Amino acid sequence: MADRRAEENAVSGQPTQKAIADFDPAPKPKRNKYAFACAMLASMTSILLGYDIGVMSGAAIFIKDDLKISDVQVEVLMGILNLYSLIGSAAAGRTSDWIGRRYTIVLAGAIFFAGALLMGFATNYSFLMFGRFVAGIGVGYALMIAPVYTAEVSPASSRGFLTSFPEVFINAGILLGYISNWAFSELALNLGWRLMLGVGAIPSIFLAIGVLAMPESPRWLVMQGRLGDAKIVLDRTSDSMEESKLRLADIKEAAGIPEHCNDDIVQVAKRSHGEDVWKELILHPTPAVRHILIAAVGIHFFQQASGIDAVVLYSPRIFKYAGITSKNKLLLATIAVGSVKTIFILVATFLLDRIGRRPLLLSSMAGMIASLACLGFGLTIVVHSDEKVMWAVVLSITMVLVYVAFFSIGMGPITWVYSSEIFPLKLRAQGCSIGVAVNRVVSGTLSMTFISLYEAITIGGAFFLFAGIAAVGWVFFYTMLPETQGRTLEDMEVLFGKFHKWKKANALLRNKRVDPNSNDTANGGQVQLGTKGQE
Repeated sequence: MADRRAEENAVSGQPTQKAIADFDPAPKPKRNKYAFACAMLASMTSILLGYDIGVMSGAAIFIKDDLKISDVQVEVLMGILNLYSLIGSAAAGRTSDWIGRRYTIVLAGAIFFAGALLMGFATNYSFLMFGRFVAGIGVGYALMIAPVYTAEVSPASSRGFLTSFPEVFINAGILLGYISNWAFSELALNLGWRLMLGVGAIPSIFLAIGVLAMPESPRWLVMQGRLGDAKIVLDRTSDSMEESKLRLADIKEAAGIPEHCNDDIVQVAKRSHGEDVWKELILHPTPAVRHILIAAVGIHFFQQASGIDAVVLYSPRIFKYAGITSKNKLLLATIAVGSVKTIFILVATFLLDRIGRRPLLLSSMAGMIASLACLGFGLTIVVHSDEKVMWAVVLSITMVLVYVAFFSIGMGPITWVYSSEIFPLKLRAQGCSIGVAVNRVVSGTLSMTFISLYEAITIGGAFFLFAGIAAVGWVFFYTMLPETQGRTLEDMEVLFGKFHKWKKANALLRNKRVDPNSNDTANGGQVQLGTKGQE
């Protein structure tokens, strides 16, 4: 009716009267299905790490009995993959700049496939450790490349949603690992754990097939001078043609290509494969780059130092302390942990681009602090009581589930989203590899010392310690991490560099960027940044 009335007014020459609906803000763009599919395929690499974490928590029970190894050897077996993954994450930055993001994903899957088979056919502890060495390198590649690729193909309107996919698939992998433990637990002792580890090779096969449908990262294509190919990818992964052009202009500027250069193939100044980048990142960083690096290292450190891998890897032992003694019930309890993690990470993916990174991160960390403190209290009561204290048992089991829920709704996905989106293009691959390296070192250290830690300070004391570390992390996030929701990747440096005074820079950007003559932006109401050169 409104359209017909407008047409009649136009024919009669009467001025058009605007309906109330005409003053509504522009609708938020629909999610780009092609970018969604690309992000999902790339993020499947993260299943590899998740499955290994989940399956080792239960397989370790049977490996210890079958191979007759000590608690120290169990600790090393559980955590050593994280240290081995440093080799993969350190090489992934340079590899992805050399052969491209897409083929680096293929390489990650192939290496893990070989590692999973080696673990499945292991005949002794040394053979098993070699299999974990190979698998660890594949995990290191996968952890670095999945969030980088996803951030580079995602439009700004859904970058948080899509870049959280790696964490979603890590949680899906953990759940699959827990289910695998339970499914194979009734088999013969020397066969069950080998099947648990060996079937981890299956996701790698699907990954190799799926990657054939993925395009190369548009940012990598521009760095190679392939503007025509990059434009095709950007047109398909952007919310509009206007956004595609803006993204291409931003990437060209970051790559040092003149704005007027629009040929399909252009000559790009030869860059070294990492040497100059490391100088800019570590030796002579600008204040903005230093702030970005501190933020990335800090968020990865506190994600692991707050105890998540201790809870996930050693959940059977925690539940055993809480009073569950049957192996079958222990493994079923771990499936509950995996289910809660997966459900809440799915909730988080839909909140990241609606609520923002900071509110989710801070509320998540606050919940983790409270649940860790309650878990430490509950386990202390259980361990020091001569009789079974049912309320303390229930409290301990509940707090494990609450803790993983709070972790998954904020701290888990935001770590990968935030660290992959704040680095400028030329520093992104190496910068993300540093973040992953810190993540794996802390995770490996924690996993390889948790049994010794709780034997030294009691299991309750261990979780009080994690609560204290998480509290320090909350203060760090509040003071040092600016909100990045809706910011374009190539202009992130503008927001950083003020350290704890970042709010002033944020207000300045908002005043400069918002068009006073327009009520909406190109990004569904989110502030959209241009390029640094326009400042």
